[in-house]
Amino acid sequence: MNKLELQKTANEIRKGIVTAVHSAKAGHPGGSLSATEVFTYLYFEEMNIDPQNPKKADRDRFVLSKGHTAPGLYSTLAHRGYFPVEDLKTLRHIGSYLQGHPDMKHIPGVDMSSGSLGQGISAAVGMALSAKMSQESYRVYTLLGDGEIQEGQVWEAAMFAGHRKLDNLTVIVDNNGLQIDGNIEDVCSPYPIDKKFEAFNFHVINVEDGNDFDQLKAAFDEAKATKGMPTAIIMKTVKGKDVSFMENNAGWHGKAPNDAEYEIAMADLEKVGEALCQK
Repeated sequence: MNKLELQKTANEIRKGIVTAVHSAKAGHPGGSLSATEVFTYLYFEEMNIDPQNPKKADRDRFVLSKGHTAPGLYSTLAHRGYFPVEDLKTLRHIGSYLQGHPDMKHIPGVDMSSGSLGQGISAAVGMALSAKMSQESYRVYTLLGDGEIQEGQVWEAAMFAGHRKLDNLTVIVDNNGLQIDGNIEDVCSPYPIDKKFEAFNFHVINVEDGNDFDQLKAAFDEAKATKGMPTAIIMKTVKGKDVSFMENNAGWHGKAPNDAEYEIAMADLEKVGEALCQK
């Protein structure tokens, strides 16, 4: 896909996120919207996957370590063809397979159940080590929140990955600057994030705009070319991206829009789509 096609796809994924969370009357829109471009790039451009064969042995693996942003992953999987887009409206409903956090037993395309913050990266490291030991070619990607990396387990996993030189592993940190209690610097600053990963023997790539597809492409190309050490991509993003009243607002970390707010959000995204159609 070219850049414009990726942008249009990301906009549709954002509509799916807002629709799912509104229908559920619960969920986490802010961090889902900030990570939409990286979800889109991974599933439509970067990873070796097949929606018709979700469990194929040589597929690349993805672990959503910040599992509460499941609406972003679900909308991406639906638009990629893993299950019907219409099913997004069943998010968190009784009897729905689309639970509040990813469930590898019931959702096509989900490689690891996640939700307890800090644990997903450990699972991803295990997958990468397994590929090395079995001499398999697949790559492993995991997405963490910048608030999530306040968890100690993250750095135990990073220490192991760096020591084992897992160059088939790419760790992505969604640095939108906000967590449920406010600014990450005020809650428990993880900065400097890049220097911390470097200390654990990671190749680090800082992305100034993680909502820009050109910058994401350059980062992931560099990660694939890196040998002998894992890569950490630290990307600055906008929490609540493209929804006017959600942008850079910590209050929308874990809250669903009401009917009136839903209409405003969808109108915002329609405007984004119309602007893209003019390009």
